Amino acid sequence: MKKNFWKIEYSITLFVLLGLIMLFVPVKFENYFQASMISGWNERYNSVAYMFTVINAQASDEILKSFANAKTPEMREKLLMQLVKPYLRLKTSERLPRRYKAKYMNGNRVNKNDKYKFNDLYFSENGMQIVGIKDISSDKENAPWFMLMFDINGFLPPNTWGKDIYGIYIFDEGKIKPFGYNESLERLSEDCSPQGTGINCSYYYRIGGEFYD
Repeated sequence: MKKNFWKIEYSITLFVLLGLIMLFVPVKFENYFQASMISGWNERYNSVAYMFTVINAQASDEILKSFANAKTPEMREKLLMQLVKPYLRLKTSERLPRRYKAKYMNGNRVNKNDKYKFNDLYFSENGMQIVGIKDISSDKENAPWFMLMFDINGFLPPNTWGKDIYGIYIFDEGKIKPFGYNESLERLSEDCSPQGTGINCSYYYRIGGEFYD
């Protein structure tokens, strides 16, 4: 009788332990994944900052004049592509399948007319990452010229802003800033949450903001 009772008690304890493992392991994996993506994003941002330092040092007056004289967004994108392609190792001959769809952190799809919809997407780093390039047409002084999007783990999910997708503004003279650089800390925290878009996580994580478990 005591032996059977011990077996029952042992089984209950085992089920409880398995339940706790199943409860906490996904959370730990999610935390590990997010920390890995943030680390990858910070590395990518630093490499892009260095890239433009090198480009600025080597850029000729002819190249700068070409940007100033470019009459269409397509022309400016083409010029930018010529500059960054060797550094980002873009595969311009290999386009992404149409099934690649980006999402916001709140789960909503990025629609075709959204500001953060990138049509020109390329594989980079031997297909391990995805890079998007977009021209910004603006008459405002000191406005950014381009936007760069980086999907840190490429075609793999979740393909979500603030999780594995982050972005950079490119300004005149090759200066760069992450999306959300001009937002308040409160606004950054609100947007970089399950209820937000995740766009501003690009800057929030750069200044040490914590991600949601």
